[in-house]
Amino acid sequence: MPDQETLRRARQDAEEGKSPSTQAGEFVREEIHHVREGKHGVRNSKQAIAIGLSKARKAGVKLPAPPKGTASAEKATGTHNKSRHSRPSTKRSRATSGALKREGRSGASHRALSRHSRTASRGRTASSRSQAARKAARTRTSRSSSRSRGR
Repeated sequence: MPDQETLRRARQDAEEGKSPSTQAGEFVREEIHHVREGKHGVRNSKQAIAIGLSKARKAGVKLPAPPKGTASAEKATGTHNKSRHSRPSTKRSRATSGALKREGRSGASHRALSRHSRTASRGRTASSRSQAARKAARTRTSRSSSRSRGR
């Protein structure tokens, strides 16, 4: 269950008309904080992002479905469980939590996230990257007028 503060921020982003990916960013940010503070670990930064996006979808953020062939996609379509309405297995939930706790914390480090963003951007076209940079410059607000995020 996401923190109340995260839900409030995501709701505020929605009210301001920001994109679903921006709203989902709040959940991803929370997940990275969870890993950094030692709540659980992740194998890599992609897993931390996937957990955050999954929480965002469950909270009602209108994101596209997860990529085909991933564990998240199976869970989302319902092919994962025979009966979608039954309660999740306690043993399985505990096993998943235990497995995450045994994973490392370096997947949410600044270095790992930086490496992930670089490799992700390499997969995009130059025009796509340029367009994103232009939009970022256009929609950027000054530091004084942007809302405080408690950093």
